[in-house]
Amino acid sequence: MQEIDPARAQAMMEAGTGTVLLDVREPWELKIAALPAAVHIPMQDVPDRLSELAADRDLIVVCHHGNRSRVVARYLEQNGFGRVFNLAGGIDAWAQQLEPGMAEY
Repeated sequence: MQEIDPARAQAMMEAGTGTVLLDVREPWELKIAALPAAVHIPMQDVPDRLSELAADRDLIVVCHHGNRSRVVARYLEQNGFGRVFNLAGGIDAWAQQLEPGMAEY
C-alpha cells in the first residue's frame, strides 16, 4: 500500500485508466461531503463486498482523515489486491487542497 496525496489521486482519476476511488466512510459522512466518482462501501462492509471490487485495477481508498482507509487498504492488500493506495489526509485534505468550497467536518 502506498500513500497518495490528493493532487496525484485526482490525476490518476482523470487519466481514464479505470482507477477506482473507494470511499469507506459512513453514509452520514457522505451527506456532508462526497466525491461523485467514488464507490461507497462503508469500512465494516468491505469484507463482505470484496467481490464488487476489481483486484486488477488501481484502488484509491478514502475516509475522513486517512486512518480508516489505511486499515482498509492494508486489508485489501492482504486479500489479493496489488495496486492499493491510501489517500493521505482523507477527504479533509482533498477539500483543503483541491476543493476549498467542499464542506468540512
